[in-house]
Parts: sequence; structure tokens; C-alpha cells
Amino acid sequence: MDRIEIKAKIDVSDAGTIEGLAWPFGSPDMVGDVIVKGSVSAPDKLPMLFAHDQAQTVGVWDSITESDKGIRVKGRLLVNDVARAREVRAMIREGAVNGLSLGFVTRKAVARKGGGRTITKLDLVEVSVVAVPCHPGAQIETVKGNTMAAKLKAKVEKELDEDTNDNEDTNDDAELGERVDALEADVATIKEDVAAIKGSGEEVEKGIKRLEQKLGRPAIIRNAPKPEEVEKKAFASYLRLGNGTPAEELKTLNVSSDPQGGYLAPAEMSTEFIRDLVEFSPVRSVASVRTTGAPSVSYPKRTGITNAKWKGEMQAQEGSEPAFGQAEIVVKEVNTFVDISNQLLADSAGQAEAEVRLALAEDFGQKEGAAFLNGDGVLQPMGVMNDPNILHTVNGHATNLSADKLIDLLYSLPAQYRNAGSWAMNGTTLASVRKLKDGQNNYLWQPSFQAGEPETILGRPVVEMVDMPDVGDGNFPIIYGDWSGYRIVDRVGLSILVNPYLLATNGITRIHATRRVGGGVLQAAKFRKLKTATA
Repeated sequence: MDRIEIKAKIDVSDAGTIEGLAWPFGSPDMVGDVIVKGSVSAPDKLPMLFAHDQAQTVGVWDSITESDKGIRVKGRLLVNDVARAREVRAMIREGAVNGLSLGFVTRKAVARKGGGRTITKLDLVEVSVVAVPCHPGAQIETVKGNTMAAKLKAKVEKELDEDTNDNEDTNDDAELGERVDALEADVATIKEDVAAIKGSGEEVEKGIKRLEQKLGRPAIIRNAPKPEEVEKKAFASYLRLGNGTPAEELKTLNVSSDPQGGYLAPAEMSTEFIRDLVEFSPVRSVASVRTTGAPSVSYPKRTGITNAKWKGEMQAQEGSEPAFGQAEIVVKEVNTFVDISNQLLADSAGQAEAEVRLALAEDFGQKEGAAFLNGDGVLQPMGVMNDPNILHTVNGHATNLSADKLIDLLYSLPAQYRNAGSWAMNGTTLASVRKLKDGQNNYLWQPSFQAGEPETILGRPVVEMVDMPDVGDGNFPIIYGDWSGYRIVDRVGLSILVNPYLLATNGITRIHATRRVGGGVLQAAKFRKLKTATA
């Protein structure tokens, strides 16, 4: 996403109403980009951020329009509900914040001679209030309680004071006197211009033109420092003051940025991240899932039935008792942390943190999918493939799958479980099964003929699980069962804690991630495995 910061009109009321010229047409920004009128696409409302920080949403833009002069925005600082919005309003009134910055996605642009682009189509996604505007062609207009003329006069008087201080050690009194006379003449001219502006009609236009000419005229400075000295002074100020550096010095650093050093002009970072596919076993999609607030869950379990007997007339009844037990699922924890550069977080406009969160979600999904199948029950949940109570059918061969044995496995389960079950195997095993045929030379595997319906083996659906073992001597590459017999218990969802303080001196933010989940087989009789072995 592109960002263009400009010096713009900001007018804010007590109620937080704010408006400004967010981009003047006809002039390029510091890198040479020009936005053409009619190129902007924007929703009815846009978020108002402070310094492009999504954590600092201070208001909303209700109106985004294009005039002959440029892109105008009007909105509201949420001063009654957001404390940061009140602070931003105070900074605007004091002149500490006087810029707007566009955040947009470029859809169509062509290169300009000398650098930059002519942008003919863009999607506007946010407009930020910023402290350091950098568009050279924008103008400061009226701000409540502080007119442009007063600001210009104050600027000239400040230049007079600074120039006098900078030349305290010089002996060229004549040159200093000329500079003072010139600045005093500027003040007098500005007063005349203000008086002209108070008129109407042609006098107003003349006054505005004279002010523009005055601002565009180069300053009368004798013995001006070399450009590299100006850069050194500005860079030293930035090292000492950081974001408090005067805007003029930051502007110098922007203008004079060395492409190899890249100060305040970072290389463009694409919003497209290149990532590899992460596969994980979808056990959660077929198993029964519950939530809990306890470190473990115990389920009462009936392990036997009563012992009724046939009796003849007048024979006494015999008592019997059903057997009961208990199945417990203990919640386990998986966790990690990621250290990420603060510069990367800032330069990627929040995209880097979003990618870290996505990577964590994919990693945790992969880890728990593997544990639900092959977990040892110690630090991990007990996996369905490791439950000692699940019976198996022997394939009769160590490497070649037998179609007859798959039929035996399916019909070894009770009809109620069999009719609700699904096959589970990895892609390699599934490829072998697809080649199997019955006695009439029909494939056991059947494709899905309806969208959303799974493929089938012997009429029952197949779920591909990448963490299942391959076909091999002594392995269990296939399992069939009613997956409601495997219970997943969620204690804490994926919890992400961002800690910007622990490694702040190193410019690093640490992101902690924790997941607490348990799993186990509640009814082993609902499952049956296939063992690829001769016995």
C-alpha cells in the first residue's frame, strides 16, 4: 500500500470536526508521484488514523471529494469517546501536527520523466493525520485561532532570530545588516498583503499572488552552508530529537536522501507475501469437539452390561451389575514465541504482524493435527493411532494392499458405527487404494459426482490426512471409524500476546503464542486399523 504525506490544510473545531486538502492536483510529491483528477476510488467512509498506526484510530472521514484544487476530506475526531483523539486535536491547534497522509493501493500508473509516477487509478483505504508533512507544493490555509498571515509573520521573525544567532561569530556586519533589512521588508510586505486580502474581488487575487511569489522567492542568505553540511546538521538533530526534529530539517533529509543510505526513503515493500503451502491433518473437522474451563475432563464410562438369564417357571432371579469406568482427557499445552524487528513492523504497514499471526495459526494447526493422530499422550494429546484399545486387521502383505482385507476391515465394525464412518489415509496410500479392484474388475474407489461430496471407498467417504503413516512393513497406513469416538477438548484457543517492552532496547517486539487443547479416544470400538504385515 502506498503512502503519500503532504502539507495540507487542517481545520479542527471544538467538537472535533476536521477538514483538509489531502492532495493538491498538478504538483508531484517528494518522490515525483502525481495523482490525476478523477483517479480516486474510495468508500463513503474511511478510518482516520494517527501516523498510519492501526492501533491509533482517532476518527472517521465522512466525506472524500475531488475539487479543481485536489482531494478534499472532511471528518470527525472522536473527541468524546477516544482520549487519543483529544490529544490529536490539541496537537493540531498548537501546530505540532499539520499534515495529512494518504494510504492507498495503486491500480494504474505510468512512469514520469525524471522519476516518480503519474497515477491514474487508485483505491484509497485510509487517511492519516501526521506530524511531518513533506509535499512541497501544498499550502497551509486558515486554522481556527491562527491565520496564515500571522504564521508567515512568525516564520519570518523566527528566521530573523535564527539567522542572527547563526552569524554571531561573523565580522561581516554589512551582510548581516542587509539580511536584517530584507527580512524586515518581508514583514512589511506581508502586512500589506494581509490588508489587501481583507478587501474583495481583484484585490484578494492580487494579495494571494503576491504571497505566493513571496513564498517562492529564494531567501537572501550570504555564505550559505554547503548541502552536505545542512544534511549533517539535520541528521544530528534527528539523532538527538527523534520525531521531535523540526519539520524543516526532516524535509532536508527527505530531499537530500542518499539512495544507498535510504534515510526516510525506504525501498517499497510489496503487500504480497510469498509463502509455502502448509498442510495439516483435518482431524478437527471430523472428530467431536468440546470446550472446557478445567485442566482435564473426566467422562463416566460404562464398560459392561447386566447379566440377564433365561429362567423357567418358579426359578429364582439372579442379580447382576453393569460395569463402569472413567475416561479422562488431560489438556496439553503447545507454545512458542517470535521476535520481529520493529522496523519491519513499521515498514510493512501492519502486514508483517498479520503474516506472523497467520504463520502461528498454520503452525499450531499442523502440530495439533499431527498430535491428534500420532500423539504419545505424555506432552501431546493421545493420538487415535496410538490408542492401545483400537483393534486392527492384518493386510497379509507388507507392501501390497489387499482389496479383500479392506472389505474385511469395513465389515468388522458394527453396522451402526460402519454406516457413520470415514476412511483416513495420506495421499500416497490413497493413490495405491485408487488402483484396487474387486472381483468384477471394478475400482473400489469412486469419485464424487456432486459438488461438496467426498470421494468414497466401498461406498464410504475418504478424508486425506497427511500425517498418517505410509504403506510399509508393520505400519498402520489406513484407519476406518466413526470419528465421533475421538474427543477434542479446547481449553484456550490460540492466544497471542504482543510484548513490545521486553526487547525494546534492541528494536525488537516479541510475540508469544499459546494453545491449550486435549484429545483422546472415548470409544475404541468405533475404530479399526489396517496393518500392512503378513501376520
